[in-house]
Amino acid sequence: MTKTPTSTTTDEFLTPPLAEQVDAVTRRYAEAFGNPPQWVVAAPGRVNLIGEHTDYNAGFVFPLAIERYTVIAAGRPLRIAASDAIRVHSTLFDETAEFSLANLEPDRRDWTSYLRGAFAGCLERGLHPGTLDLLVDSNVPQGGGLSSSAALEVATATLIEAVTGRTLDPVDKARLAQRAEHVYAGMPCGIMDQFSSALGAAGKLLLIDCRTEIAELIPLDDPAIAVLVINSNVKHELTGSEYPERRAQCEQSARLLGVASLRDVTPAQLEAQRSRLDPLLYRRAHHVVGEIERTTRAAAALQAGDWPLVGELMYASHQSLRDDFEVSCPELDALVEAARDVGEAGGVIGARMTGGGFGGCIVALVRAGREREIADRIGAAYRARSGIEATAFVTKPARGAHIIKA
Repeated sequence: MTKTPTSTTTDEFLTPPLAEQVDAVTRRYAEAFGNPPQWVVAAPGRVNLIGEHTDYNAGFVFPLAIERYTVIAAGRPLRIAASDAIRVHSTLFDETAEFSLANLEPDRRDWTSYLRGAFAGCLERGLHPGTLDLLVDSNVPQGGGLSSSAALEVATATLIEAVTGRTLDPVDKARLAQRAEHVYAGMPCGIMDQFSSALGAAGKLLLIDCRTEIAELIPLDDPAIAVLVINSNVKHELTGSEYPERRAQCEQSARLLGVASLRDVTPAQLEAQRSRLDPLLYRRAHHVVGEIERTTRAAAALQAGDWPLVGELMYASHQSLRDDFEVSCPELDALVEAARDVGEAGGVIGARMTGGGFGGCIVALVRAGREREIADRIGAAYRARSGIEATAFVTKPARGAHIIKA
């Protein structure tokens, strides 16, 4: 288990304006490369309100883009460089790396994998950016289940759009970024993360049908409701096979049930055919089938303003992820239990783990105006139980990937 570095500064609780981040990135680019950038783009992370481990089962997910962005500034090198040379500096790692568009090395695994994969997808689609210097900055929490990798992939593809003057269909851009993660980072993720970053909209959640790849924009426009994200600042270092293993278990369950995906199974059908699955596979399928139903119900309840039902479904989702899918951990459980202890009287509507699991963040819907008080109460309870300092921030649904300077 690793504990990620934390800061207790209160400024991190509120969303830093994107314009401030862009100004800082522009200055850092000039310092690093000696001239101002010609192009600047941004792509957000995301938090999933409900619908976990359903995207690769052709189900529904219900995320929102968050007001935390990966920003990339780019320009042509001042010094003569090979026509296919890419040089990239990461402010996060304070490190500069290089690669060639002529040999993008899909088997190389490092922090540039996500960029190289996005460049590969763009080249396959006829977008040839030529030699570039890049500076990458991100305030999407790393390793917190908030899709920092998808933000980097989508930002890279958006940058190449800006450089080439070509526009990709947003859904195709999401697919391109997803393939980058599959091939270049070795992670067989579903479509949700990249879809959220590419298609996010201010003030809207996305109810994404991962079978048809169609997103319905659902307004979150009740001024009395806020989204609170709390990072456990823990990531359990497991074997690395847990995510692919869960996916394979879902696919095996679908085969044994005689369907293309678990999306095609209703709760009643699963119970009727339970004998076809061993106890482990039944639990995995039980989570997915139930979570798909919870997600569509939560979207309808949110639209109707039925906040108690939304909260009930969020808690049920966490319980299922903990017991049936077994991707939670004691720290996430402690945060959700602390949120539940604060309860509706204290301003908490519902809470659950979010992301792939084994650490990272919880997401809570809370009463606006009480966000900091709620975060402090949950943080104090978590600290008492774990000895770890949680980090919280509040967000609204944010704009998806876009070009800032071209």
